Amino acid sequence: MIIGVPKEVKDHESRVGLVPAGVTTLTEAGHKVIVESGAGRGSSITDEEYAEAGARILAGAAEVWSQANLVIKVKEPQPSEFQFLRPDLVLFTYLHLAPLPELTQALLDSGTNSVAYETIREDNGALPLLTPMSEVAGRMSVQIGAQYLEAPNGGRGILLGGVPGTSPANVVILGGGIVGHNAAKIAVGLGAHVTIIDRNLNRLRELDDIYNGGVVTLASNVHTIRESLRHADLVIGAVLIPGASAPKLVRRETIKLMKPGSVMVDVAIDQGGCFETSHPTTHTDPIYYVDSVLHYCVSNMPAAVPHTSTFALNNATLPYLLTLANKGLEAAARGSRAIAEGVNTYKGHCVYEAVAESQNRTYTLLDGLL
Repeated sequence: MIIGVPKEVKDHESRVGLVPAGVTTLTEAGHKVIVESGAGRGSSITDEEYAEAGARILAGAAEVWSQANLVIKVKEPQPSEFQFLRPDLVLFTYLHLAPLPELTQALLDSGTNSVAYETIREDNGALPLLTPMSEVAGRMSVQIGAQYLEAPNGGRGILLGGVPGTSPANVVILGGGIVGHNAAKIAVGLGAHVTIIDRNLNRLRELDDIYNGGVVTLASNVHTIRESLRHADLVIGAVLIPGASAPKLVRRETIKLMKPGSVMVDVAIDQGGCFETSHPTTHTDPIYYVDSVLHYCVSNMPAAVPHTSTFALNNATLPYLLTLANKGLEAAARGSRAIAEGVNTYKGHCVYEAVAESQNRTYTLLDGLL
């Protein structure tokens, strides 16, 4: 099989779908890897390193897309890349289709077979390809929030951990999963007062044990969220329903109750965001205000630390990529329930139920098409 690695084109997206170690693994398994020149530059990987690992370097994106049987990326295809989609192509990348009906339609119209990192799910419920970027984004969310709480950056002028004689910042984390747990690690480490809100009481018990009472855990409901945000300096949105649109946990009217200059970081923005006031932003233009509350809603946060993110992501994706390359999509999906869960579009059909429900589309069972 020919595996193509194009350069990412999303705003400030400096990650890359495959590292040289992955190239070596694939070529030793008998596959060919083609890489667009400069694809790894943002992650400090040179064309020479790819070539030494066994890849062939091509000058442009069109060549990579047209020659590859399987394209591996990091982020969803941008409108400029829709022209490269075609019926015999397998696309392996983060898709987050629920809030992106235009991309979904492009995949369906082209007949491209797409496998989404974020919906590959193992039998134990784990989301192994979402986990590494959730870890990065969770830890980054507090760093970013601390930065924007500084007065020159538009915030309230609060030091997250405070100093003796002053109060630390109040950090409220909505969701106690991978993102929320990693956000809490950083916030607690910096000395903030941390509250984690989740609807899963067993998860709250786990977090209470992990932090030995060092965080406040609250059961999620409208009243608890509203009252917690009233006193919050930094709010981290960290909820996830795999493949589906994120629930809107923070209502528009709640924002008006918050302190001017407080900061909201919506890590769930890839799935539409969990604040009613959220809309996607970019690393070029990352923030906006609603009722004097600063919103940071960049949809590819881990791209700000591409070297760390690329290698962490490749550690997780490579085993699945190798299975897809060795067996082909159909055999891989038949043999692995996790990979079958990752398939979102197949031969012009929407085969992931949560995406179909989010966009009011017809859902087709993948098993019946294979």
